[in-house]
Amino acid sequence: MRRGFYIGRFQPYHMGHHLVLEQISREVDEIIVGIGTAQISHTVTDPFTAGERIAMIYGALRELGRWFYIIPLPDINRNAVWVSHVKSMTPPFEVVYSNNPLVVELFMEAGMEVRRPPMYRREVYSGTVIRRLMIEGGDWRQLVPDAVAKVIDEIKGVERLRNISKKDFA
Repeated sequence: MRRGFYIGRFQPYHMGHHLVLEQISREVDEIIVGIGTAQISHTVTDPFTAGERIAMIYGALRELGRWFYIIPLPDINRNAVWVSHVKSMTPPFEVVYSNNPLVVELFMEAGMEVRRPPMYRREVYSGTVIRRLMIEGGDWRQLVPDAVAKVIDEIKGVERLRNISKKDFA
């Protein structure tokens, strides 16, 4: 059995992530999805809690037909030991999927197999773009799986994002 690891902030989980995980699901038997920066929420760049992101990802991934784990990974701010931290928080895995230069470097230094999955329409499938569309009232729903939009609606995520993006009251 082969297990792969894929990490992201997923703020929110979007179709770019989903397409990458569909690709990964064809290469491994089980997928570990690491939710990076799990301790941060309620900011413009990280509006959703780890639990909310778990719900988004779980709903979206159920259709892939693969066993998956969703693991929140708080930042430790010590890159030299970060891979050990990740390994201590997850089931064992054989291959890492990432395009993040730091993640790639750290896992390669640790002797892990690292694959760089294709990126899909990065200019559109971007958490930054999606959050901006949410704030501005644009059409963000087409950029996320239906299960993710449902979670965002349930938690009033757009309202939260708009509220926290406002300027201080004078």
